[in-house]
Amino acid sequence: MKRFLPMLTVGLVVLGGCGLEKPPAKLAEELNKAEQPAAAPVAAPAAAPAPAAPAATPADPALAAGKTVYEGGCNACHDAGMMNAPKPGDKAAWAPRIAKGEETVIKNTINGINGMPAKGGNAALTDEQLTNAANYLISLVK
Repeated sequence: MKRFLPMLTVGLVVLGGCGLEKPPAKLAEELNKAEQPAAAPVAAPAAAPAPAAPAATPADPALAAGKTVYEGGCNACHDAGMMNAPKPGDKAAWAPRIAKGEETVIKNTINGINGMPAKGGNAALTDEQLTNAANYLISLVK
């Protein structure tokens, strides 16, 4: 034990010196490059327009409740477009779904479809809450 304690003390002092105040020069260069905005490519193909950002709280109480439900969990997949989940405000992604009928969209929201589990994976949500959330998303593309 007597031999171990001095070695432990020396080890801790050496490791304590690892907390540098300044990052190494190479790391500092990489950080500076990351902070600078990248120049736009000259011949880049035209990107698809970004979906419209969700609007402020809707005046309709049902849509406002739907927005609250959406922001409470649905947005985790839909904002990122996970497993082809249509992004809010993306008219091109929502058009074929809405063409099947809003009732079908609501039914799929409640029962699940493709990679989306029933009730979006949140069994605590009521059918009314899910209907409001679906109607909120549909209202963003109308």
